[in-house]
Amino acid sequence: MSTMDQTKIKKPHKKYTPGGIAWIVIEYASLLFFGFWAIVPVFSCVVTAFKNADEYKSTSVMALPQNWLNFSNFAKAFTTANMGRAFLNSFIVMICVLVVSVIVGTQLAYVLTRFKFPGNQIIRNMYLLASLLPSVAMQVTVYKIMSSFHFVNHLYGYIIMSCGTDVISIYIFIQFMENISTSLDESAIIDGANYWQIYWKILLPLLKPAVVTACILKGVGVYNEYYCANLYLQDKNLHTIATSLYTFVGPMGSQYNLICAGVIISFLPALIVFLLCQKQIYSGMTQGAVKG
Repeated sequence: MSTMDQTKIKKPHKKYTPGGIAWIVIEYASLLFFGFWAIVPVFSCVVTAFKNADEYKSTSVMALPQNWLNFSNFAKAFTTANMGRAFLNSFIVMICVLVVSVIVGTQLAYVLTRFKFPGNQIIRNMYLLASLLPSVAMQVTVYKIMSSFHFVNHLYGYIIMSCGTDVISIYIFIQFMENISTSLDESAIIDGANYWQIYWKILLPLLKPAVVTACILKGVGVYNEYYCANLYLQDKNLHTIATSLYTFVGPMGSQYNLICAGVIISFLPALIVFLLCQKQIYSGMTQGAVKG
């Protein structure tokens, strides 16, 4: 049969039974329903950010603002909450934590996957057990340790505490590294490479998708972390972007129009990073998280 004859052959139309059509309608209706309720809070936040205090009190949260060019809330939120300093603090903390987490996590995964020694499985189980313990329940002990080392109300102390081992990232690195053939290590050893050179020049570049995945998960958690930042960084000059938004919350009421403006400002850097690096993000999530 020629190519032209093949193109003339039409595929038979798929026939749907009444039950199949009803199921498709339910699927699309549920997607529209949950999608709508996911967009409503975002829309309400954007609308509220452009309203002044009197307009917010006299109108519904879903009512459109009278002036979409009213950017005074954004300027006031940025200056009053000292968000410039908060962005800098969050950026410093996030970069330091990500660098330490990636280096420690990949090296630990390298040791646990490439070297078989007594207690290897015990160490893995201990990390798994640590992931099951609620972090809030351990804050009393952690606070005593932080206080005894004079780490409270110091940015470096908060960074050291946040650099604690990320169990999820470690298991991502372990899972990915177990699928890298050990023949690469053996070939490098024959060529005269030591263990550090094998890790730094061979394995670490191959772990790029897993590193991207771990950085996404850890970076989002550090950027949005509020509880520990509010507990250990009480000085206003040490506020992170998550705690700076609570400047407008007080016993006499909350200024939600300024809070919403601050939320949008804090959301913009993450949106820009996502738009610029979405290819690497999708590649890391699909290759690193489900490798194997």
